Amino acid sequence: MTDTDVALASSGVEPDGARRVRVMSYNVRSLRDDRTAVARVVRACDPDVVCVQESPRYWRSEKAAAWLAHRTGMVILAGGGRVAAGPLLLGKLQVDVVELRDVLLPKTRGLHARGFASALLRIGGSRPFSVTSCHLSLQPEERQRQFELLRRQLRSGEPGVVAGDFNEPPEGPGWRAFAEEFTDAHAKAPWGGTFTSVPKQPYQRIDGVFATPDIDVLGCGVPYPLPGVAEADLLAATDHLPVLAALRIPAP
Repeated sequence: MTDTDVALASSGVEPDGARRVRVMSYNVRSLRDDRTAVARVVRACDPDVVCVQESPRYWRSEKAAAWLAHRTGMVILAGGGRVAAGPLLLGKLQVDVVELRDVLLPKTRGLHARGFASALLRIGGSRPFSVTSCHLSLQPEERQRQFELLRRQLRSGEPGVVAGDFNEPPEGPGWRAFAEEFTDAHAKAPWGGTFTSVPKQPYQRIDGVFATPDIDVLGCGVPYPLPGVAEADLLAATDHLPVLAALRIPAP
C-alpha cells in the first residue's frame, strides 16, 4: 500500500455542468468474512456508486444485498444474486436508474455462472452514463470471451464505466486489449495504492476501473491511507482490496 499524498476529488457539479462522480469497485467474497468491516470501508470511501463483485447469490441473496445497501446508506441499482450471478450495483439515493442492462453470460460447463450488473444512470441533471460491475472468469479462454462481451456494455457516444475483478493483471492479453480502447483509470491518474490482491501482502493488480475516453479520470487507486479507512478493516473485510476512482462525467 502506498501513501495517498493528494486528496481524491469529492463528488459535485462543476461550473460547466460536468459532474464529479466517485465510483468504487469491491469484491466482497459473498460477505463471508467481516461484513461490518465491508460496510465501514464503503461508507468511509463515500462513493456515489459501488460496483460489487461476489455479492451473495444463492442462499438469501436478496436479503444480503439489502443488508449491504442499508448498512452503507445506499440503494440497490442493478444486478445481485442470480440476476447477474454475483455482480451488484449500489448507489446513493440521488442516483437514478435510466435503464437496466444486466446480462447473464453464457456458461461454460463445469465453471461458475457469471454476469454483468449494468445500468444507465443519471445523478441530478447530469448526462446519463453507464456503469457495469463485472467479475471475469479464472479460465483464460472464457475470460477473453467475457472481455469481448464487456465491450458491448459501452455504447458509442455514451459515457461509460466498467469496474470489477478481472482476474487478470494489466500485462494480460484481455486487459491490454481493453486498455487500448478504454482508459485504465489507475494507469491514467494513479492515486492511493496499486495492488488489490491479497490484502495482507498485496502483489498484483487484478481489480480496476475503466472509462470511455470522454470521461476524465481525476484519480484512482486503493483507498489507503484515507481518513476513516482502517487497515484492520481492509484486512478483515474480504480477500480483495477496494478500488476508488474520481471521474468527471461530461456536461449534458
